[in-house]
Amino acid sequence: MTSFNLRQVKLRPGEQHREALEVELPAFEFGGQRYVPVPETVTADFVIDRALTGTVFGLTFATHLQGPCYRCLGDAFLDIPVKAREYQAESPDDEELTTPYVAADQLDVSAWARDNVALALPEKILCRKGCAGLCATCGASLNDNPHEHDAPPGDSRWSALDGLRGLL
Repeated sequence: MTSFNLRQVKLRPGEQHREALEVELPAFEFGGQRYVPVPETVTADFVIDRALTGTVFGLTFATHLQGPCYRCLGDAFLDIPVKAREYQAESPDDEELTTPYVAADQLDVSAWARDNVALALPEKILCRKGCAGLCATCGASLNDNPHEHDAPPGDSRWSALDGLRGLL
């Protein structure tokens, strides 16, 4: 996993550090399905801005994600652009002024990148915009073979009530 040692950068308020950083993106589960970044390592634009009261981190990159389609379970490929920012206060009075990705002067860039990829995902990941899904009767892909089935026969236990249908 990719981490960045914050001690290697000495900045005064108003100064900025910028570099291209190779970030490893771990696979993760979303909606019970496994999604894999392709490739697993991306080049990100990493920025550290020093403010009077703390440090602002910026991370910008794009990745491709591969996993199952929500409707048909075929392969879905997504292009995910990510632009993330985090703030770490110098002496925080409030937990919201800290980032969970900084611990002992190490910034966990991989976890930060993974979480922001997850936040950038659409609600439903589809293989294509008009994915038809799977047939509820036979389970075949409706994208490859659009079809319909005859209505299933009624349950014989309800046959006595079928006679009442015309009376009402």
